[in-house]
Amino acid sequence: MKKIILLLALALAFNGSFAQQHKTQNVVIVTIDGLRWQEVFRGADSAIINSNDTRDKDDVRKKYWKATAQDRRKTLMPFFWSVLEKQGQFYGNRDIGSKDEVANPYHFSYPGYNEIFTGFPDKRMNTNDPITNPNMNLLEFLNKQKGFENKVATFASWERFTQILNAPRSGMLINAGFMPLAIPGMNDRLKHLNELQFEAPRYISDSTRIDFITFEFAKNYMMQYKPRALYLSFDEPDDLAHAGNYQFYLDRIQQEDGFIKQIWDYIQTDPMYKNKTTLIITCDHGRGDVPLKNWHDHGAETPNSEQTWFAVLGPDSPATGEMTSTVTTYHKQLAQTIANLLGFDFKAAAGHEVGDAIGSVTRGK
Repeated sequence: MKKIILLLALALAFNGSFAQQHKTQNVVIVTIDGLRWQEVFRGADSAIINSNDTRDKDDVRKKYWKATAQDRRKTLMPFFWSVLEKQGQFYGNRDIGSKDEVANPYHFSYPGYNEIFTGFPDKRMNTNDPITNPNMNLLEFLNKQKGFENKVATFASWERFTQILNAPRSGMLINAGFMPLAIPGMNDRLKHLNELQFEAPRYISDSTRIDFITFEFAKNYMMQYKPRALYLSFDEPDDLAHAGNYQFYLDRIQQEDGFIKQIWDYIQTDPMYKNKTTLIITCDHGRGDVPLKNWHDHGAETPNSEQTWFAVLGPDSPATGEMTSTVTTYHKQLAQTIANLLGFDFKAAAGHEVGDAIGSVTRGK
C-alpha cells in the first residue's frame, strides 16, 4: 500500500511539474499539401526551372534563382528562413542529416493526414475516397478537454477533411471545400467570404477551394472567435505539382509562406496568443526526387516520396534552427507531441496505437 501511495504521489508531482513548466496554451497547425523538403531547404530547383515544366523560365529565374541554397530558400519562403529559422526548429533537411518521414506505406493525402492527426499509420486508410475515418484524432480529443470545448476549428481547402476528421462524430467545427460557414454572430467579413468562395476562380477543381479563401476564413475566424486549437490546411502546391507547372508551384509555396506570416504576426499582437501559442507546420507526404522524371508524383510507386519535413515555433520549443540529429522523426509522432505541448496525453485516450512524442520539440537538440 505504501508503495502504491508513493507511486501515485510521484505521478502527481510529475504531472503538476509539467503543467507548471509548459507555456503553450494554444496551438495552430498548418499543413501544405505535397510540398517537397527539397524546396523547403534548397529553394527553387535549377533542373526543373530549365525543363518543360517551367513556362516562363526567365521570369522564374529572376524571381526565385539565387547562387546558394540558403539564398534561394529565403527568397522562396522569407518567413520560414527569417523568423522560423531564428526562433524555431526545422526537421527534415537530409542534406545535413535530419530525416523526417511518414510511417504509412502509401505516401498520399488521406493516409498522410490520418497519420498526422491520429498518430496511427492505419493501413485501412489507403484511399482518397470519402471514407469516414474510424480513428480518434487529436483535434477531436482536444475538443473534449476542459477549456477547449468548442474552441477547436479546422479550415481546409480540400473537401475530404469532413471524413478524415470525422465531422459527424467529433462535433467540432470543420469547414472544408466549398462549405458555407454558419456560426451565430459572424462578422461581416466572414459573411462576405461565404459569398466570395463561390465567386472565386475554381482552377483546382469543382470541389476543392482555393487557398486564399481558406486562409481568409481561418484568419478572420481566429480574430473573432479566438480558438485554442486551429488547423489550417492548404492544397494548391500539390495540385500544381501534379499538373507539372513548376512556376505556379513555386508561386503558391511563396503565397503560403506569406499566409503563415500573417497568422504569426497576428499571434504576436493578441494577448490571448502572444507567448502562449505553438505553431506547427508540415506536409502530408513528399514527392519524387528526380527533377526531370518524377517530381510531379508521389505514392508507394514513387521512390522517396515518404520523405517529409516539419517546423515548430513556440514558447516551449528551444530556438535551435535546423536540427542535425540523425534520429528519424515520423509524422505518427506529431499528435502526441502536440498534445504534450498543451499538457495532455493523447496516447492514453486514443484507443489505438499512437507514436511517442518527439522530445526534441520541447528539449532542443
